[in-house]
Amino acid sequence: MATAKIGDVISFKREGKSHEGVVSGIRENSVMVQYGFSKVKDEPLITIVNHKNYKLTKSKS
Repeated sequence: MATAKIGDVISFKREGKSHEGVVSGIRENSVMVQYGFSKVKDEPLITIVNHKNYKLTKSKS
């Protein structure tokens, strides 16, 4: 399994919906992902995804 790097685009599922987002941080067992922007709160949507629960869509390198 390839581990994503900062700037890579990954796909993952949240609440039964598929999302794509950009990796903004990496931890031992997970990555931080920005996957959109909240119109209500005027801030980015960020979530944590375990390495087992995403697929690398587009590598930055």
